[in-house]
Amino acid sequence: MRKIILNLALSLDGFIEGPNGEYDWCLTDQDYGMSDFFKRIDTVFIGRKSWELTQTMTDPVPGMPAMKEYIFSNTITKVKPEQTIVSGDIVKAVNEIKALEGKDIWLFGGASLTKSLMNNDLIDEYSLAVHPLLLGGGKPLFPQLDQRKPLKLADCKTYSSGLAILTYTKP
Repeated sequence: MRKIILNLALSLDGFIEGPNGEYDWCLTDQDYGMSDFFKRIDTVFIGRKSWELTQTMTDPVPGMPAMKEYIFSNTITKVKPEQTIVSGDIVKAVNEIKALEGKDIWLFGGASLTKSLMNNDLIDEYSLAVHPLLLGGGKPLFPQLDQRKPLKLADCKTYSSGLAILTYTKP
């Protein structure tokens, strides 16, 4: 079965966006393993707000290949032909998508979607690019969860910039 991988950047104090929704603090001076990551996936999950933000950008994720996109929303009614809207019972939908043939799935973003998938124990791997700065506020990666989530450190990579990529899996 395919894995859902939460792969994202966060500040050392645990924020995925700054106080004004900014993400200009994310290091982009080198690849940081994204080329290898893109080889592992062929599908992306994205929440409504993150999807709307990407629609305003010319290149939301540099080097990202074309892949199947699932947009999770109860309000969006129209997307591009290569995109699929997921609404209603997302647990059932996610399990059906995970059972399809293909590579792993990137949980790209959306705090609400991420929280929902965390609370339903649907994330198989957490790949966190911890940036060497403290934002002091913003949108936290880990909002109030329903229960503890024990994880196992699977990998740790460090870079000269101070960025560390921590990869955790379910025990």
